[in-house]
Amino acid sequence: MIYLKTTFQDYYKILGVDRNATAKEIKSAYRRLARKWHPDLQPADKKKEAEEMFKRINEAHEVLSDPEKRAKYDRLGSRWQDGDEFTYQYQEPGAGQTHYYYSGDFDFGAGGFSDFFEQLFGRGGFRQSRTARRPVRGQDIESEIELTIEEAYRGGIRSMRVSGEAICAGCAGSGVTGGGFCSRCGGTGTVPREKTLEVKIPAGVQEGSRIRLKGQGGEGLNGGSPGDLYLKVRILPHPLFRLNGATVESDLFLRPEQAVLGDKVTVNTLDGPVTVTVPPGSRAGTKLRLREKGFPLKGGGRGHHLVRIQIDIPAHISEAEKELYHKLSELGKGRSRA
Repeated sequence: MIYLKTTFQDYYKILGVDRNATAKEIKSAYRRLARKWHPDLQPADKKKEAEEMFKRINEAHEVLSDPEKRAKYDRLGSRWQDGDEFTYQYQEPGAGQTHYYYSGDFDFGAGGFSDFFEQLFGRGGFRQSRTARRPVRGQDIESEIELTIEEAYRGGIRSMRVSGEAICAGCAGSGVTGGGFCSRCGGTGTVPREKTLEVKIPAGVQEGSRIRLKGQGGEGLNGGSPGDLYLKVRILPHPLFRLNGATVESDLFLRPEQAVLGDKVTVNTLDGPVTVTVPPGSRAGTKLRLREKGFPLKGGGRGHHLVRIQIDIPAHISEAEKELYHKLSELGKGRSRA
């Protein structure tokens, strides 16, 4: 019988997840923390602290992402949170069951793996390869592309820089080299990468739609095909136009006499300026429809452009104009009495 005392490692606390966390939640927490504490991204005065945190994060993920190791770790029992000093009672094979006891302070060993890990799983407990040798397709990635209304309407080619990840050349995506975590990627299996892409924008693309770039997503493993990149379209606010599906809307500001008497005015559209006839007696809020001056419709044709009339009161008027407004006011009073 051998009794070994070491320091309990709360792997759930290290990753910041609940003990009932799903595999997806564990993986997400690990990737977020691994990037945050990557030693290469830290200033010199925080590099050592980052290295220690990096060890804890990777060791926690090594255990909790492996169903067998996680089950063995969870069998420490419901009293795991009573204390942190951990006594491991080791028995030779065939000598009976193994029992675990723990209490004390939390600490992390200075080596590649904590004593806790090695005593619970053995020095061979680390997975030398996390990735099966069969081809694995790369992940699909989603990002955003911001377009003006004119760009979305006309379509075309847009050159853009895209941040992503590439398979680490140091470990071929496994996250480990030589029985330890890969120093180049920090055990994540990927390294940051930027690339320039020529994006073909379909004419009439709508807000929220996605543009698929085949093969521009995450790299595949072991000869697997790359994933796809999906760019979610976000249409930027415009000083003149508003977009409502395939309908374009804008405002037309008229002077009072134009609204009363009617007029021919110039209106800006996506195809350029056009002349519009304003009928006499047009009231504020009235909408004029410019047929097929909107966005392309699925199956052919185009939406309309709606022009909403706004009455614009001049900021400065002459004395002669004031006199005319007074006369109009008097006439209006007489009409009201009638």
